[in-house]
Amino acid sequence: GKVSKYRRLGGVLKTRSSELESAVTGSPLTAVLPASTTGKKSLVLSSETRKELAKQAKVTKEERRAQIDERHKYLISRLADGIGLSEQQVEEAIISDDKFQLIEQFFAPNGLKKLLFFYQDVLQQKSNATLRPDGSTNSLLQKKLFLTVGSAENFTGICAFFLRTSDKVITASNICQEVNFGMFDCSNGNILQGLEFFLSQIMVPALKSQQHWGAVEEGLKNSQIQDFLYSVDRFVNSLSSSRQNLEDGIQLAKVDIDNYISNLQNPSDYITAG
Repeated sequence: GKVSKYRRLGGVLKTRSSELESAVTGSPLTAVLPASTTGKKSLVLSSETRKELAKQAKVTKEERRAQIDERHKYLISRLADGIGLSEQQVEEAIISDDKFQLIEQFFAPNGLKKLLFFYQDVLQQKSNATLRPDGSTNSLLQKKLFLTVGSAENFTGICAFFLRTSDKVITASNICQEVNFGMFDCSNGNILQGLEFFLSQIMVPALKSQQHWGAVEEGLKNSQIQDFLYSVDRFVNSLSSSRQNLEDGIQLAKVDIDNYISNLQNPSDYITAG
């Protein structure tokens, strides 16, 4: 009757409204097929929703691209040189990142003290992949550059970082003086090796070549500075020893004891062997 007709119409309108809302917010929307047709629930995005999401993502990326100024270009240039990507690749990765707002927070007065990027293998879902009945998808590992807060993802590759030296607003004219760039390479998950290299080959030489230490007089000749550098050297040496011990590990040799056991004939032989 009329009631059932209105119910069906209301359900259709509600479904279309949900699809539109999902496309605008960028949240994934799935249509659940009846269990009777597949045996299991299978989730698949409609082609119309895919197009709407892609359109919204494109608009967002272009809005972010329009915000890029000389400060962003400085970051992009450092990242491209350090990691070995083109500036176009870095820019595309940045404007596609869901943590893009961290960059503006880093530039702001009294803003974030650090800005971290990871470049490593990430499990990527193929663009034409659909969720299978068992819940798995077609996916593969691909290198990806992305912004991170440093605690949400496992670190297995290269970390590129920018550090602020003051609470000033970061501008195009002062970014070279107020922001330091560095990299921490832990490819294949070798974190200890990456830390050892970073300290021994980059930080320690930089510290030992620094002549001015703020309010501390006499620079490198100051006893406090010398004690500090001595402690850093000891830490690097300890780190190197620990890493080598972990890598060497313990190797157990296989021993053939069949002949030895066969010579044990009576209880006294066992007691002597013990």
